[in-house]
Amino acid sequence: MGTVGEALLRRLKAVGVDYLFANGGTDFAPIIEAFARNGAGAAEVLPRPLVMPHESAAVAMAHGTFLATGRPQAVMVHTNVGLANAVMGTINAAVENIPILLFSGRTPITETGRPGSRTAPINWGQEMRDQAALVRECVKWEFELRYGDQVADLVDRALAVATSAPQGPVYMSLPREVLCEPMALDGLSESTRLSPAVAAPRAADLDAAAGLLAGARRPLVIAQRGSAASFHGLARFAERFTLPVVEFWPSRNAMASDSPMHAGFDPAPWLERADVVLVLDALVPWIPERHPVPGDCKVIQAGPDPLFARHPVRGFPADVVLTGQVAAVLDGLTPPLAARLDGQDEGIAARGRSIAARTTADRAARRATAQAGATTPMSPAWVSHCVSQALGADGIVVSELGCDPAYMTLTKPGRFFCHALSGGLGWAMPAALGVKLAKPDAVVAACVGDGSYLFANPAACHQIAEAHDLPLLTIVFNNGQWNAVRRSTLEIYPDGHAARTNVMPITSLQPAPDYTLYAKASRGWAQRVENGEDLPGALEQAIAVVREEKRQALLDVAVAAA
Repeated sequence: MGTVGEALLRRLKAVGVDYLFANGGTDFAPIIEAFARNGAGAAEVLPRPLVMPHESAAVAMAHGTFLATGRPQAVMVHTNVGLANAVMGTINAAVENIPILLFSGRTPITETGRPGSRTAPINWGQEMRDQAALVRECVKWEFELRYGDQVADLVDRALAVATSAPQGPVYMSLPREVLCEPMALDGLSESTRLSPAVAAPRAADLDAAAGLLAGARRPLVIAQRGSAASFHGLARFAERFTLPVVEFWPSRNAMASDSPMHAGFDPAPWLERADVVLVLDALVPWIPERHPVPGDCKVIQAGPDPLFARHPVRGFPADVVLTGQVAAVLDGLTPPLAARLDGQDEGIAARGRSIAARTTADRAARRATAQAGATTPMSPAWVSHCVSQALGADGIVVSELGCDPAYMTLTKPGRFFCHALSGGLGWAMPAALGVKLAKPDAVVAACVGDGSYLFANPAACHQIAEAHDLPLLTIVFNNGQWNAVRRSTLEIYPDGHAARTNVMPITSLQPAPDYTLYAKASRGWAQRVENGEDLPGALEQAIAVVREEKRQALLDVAVAAA
């Protein structure tokens, strides 16, 4: 006999949850007791608990661990106040279709008479009429655990909904009295009978899309969110049918960047003459205000949620819609497209040579741009190039207003992750910790702007790195300002008053703290780098610390505002 709290943990372990990223509170007593009761054997039957000193770090670490493994993880936070801190990470997970099982305690309902009834003043102060409203708009499913015998069914349903297409976070609140109730623990290790729903494109839609691509003279593919399953498949598809691929604001690298069909990261020069565009799982394939599309250009939207239904305003054309995972869409398109192009080898080869010559020249130009930035302060392009060279093919970059993939060489899947288009800042550093947790032998670099670093609660993140033996490399792109805010203002008011000021209002991060001291406070190695020529050597030193000393390292890199 155990408690409902222990039953919850046992069911999470049974359905494949490896970690509970936890920021504890007064509602955690039955959860803590369950771990203590199982002692040394807890790892066999319960998820591994990881203490998170901030809730945003907890959600982002679960996000990063999923990116590295494809396995959903669980987060538990403290009542409404912990959930409030977890909201931003949940927004990021929702926009990126990341399945996370998010739990929070609920302040005790009863004032007396039950195990778990109110025992502290905050149990009154944390009461809310609708606690789930904090996250309802950004989760796929939410509920409150009311009876212990529902635990297995509700965990199974939460996981199935979270992992059904399109994937996303789910939420359950946990009243303390319910968690404290006694409960038999039999049967909790049985396999779930709830399978996630998988979407697949219709044959007629695949045929229509193949017809458009076969008849195109200037086709284009735009991808935004790659996966390990589709990475090599997209390269094979693009190279076989000579289709240039642009990755616009990629949150996950979609194909090898040295492929002759990889057309870079700016759709503008390709889109202006395109006659058919295949959009692969891209919320924003281009910016309508900035990227005009020919009026007769046909657009094929493909992905697990090709119309991105949860977003009220999204007016990109969709002449053909293919619903399914990208790998399945590409597999489904290949036979009808190959049949239509049979006998056109000469024309396809000529188009391929033309595209390859163009992409090769573009890559050479970007390399020259990066190398020209080895100055004082250095350009973000130079830093991105140097990070890519230093990490090699197997290093992993998690970037938030830091590395620009246009100046990197990415030849394997899962080597570049970028912040969600929701823009909830402070994500990359804890997400990189989650990746490092899942890939302990890889060199993982969190590449962040100075503002993003401050948003990440760096003291908490460095403490997590030390506490859980996660030697992370953090690279701060330090330009002393909110550069994204500055650029946005210049885009809207290029000749305005703000453009003519020496220091644009509401953008400065001066005086800057000494960022190296955050890492040193948790026994990390840290160094400030100001000259571009010194960066390769500094990166070599930092990577040696991470690899050989198994310590976290930080580089505070002086960059010019782009």
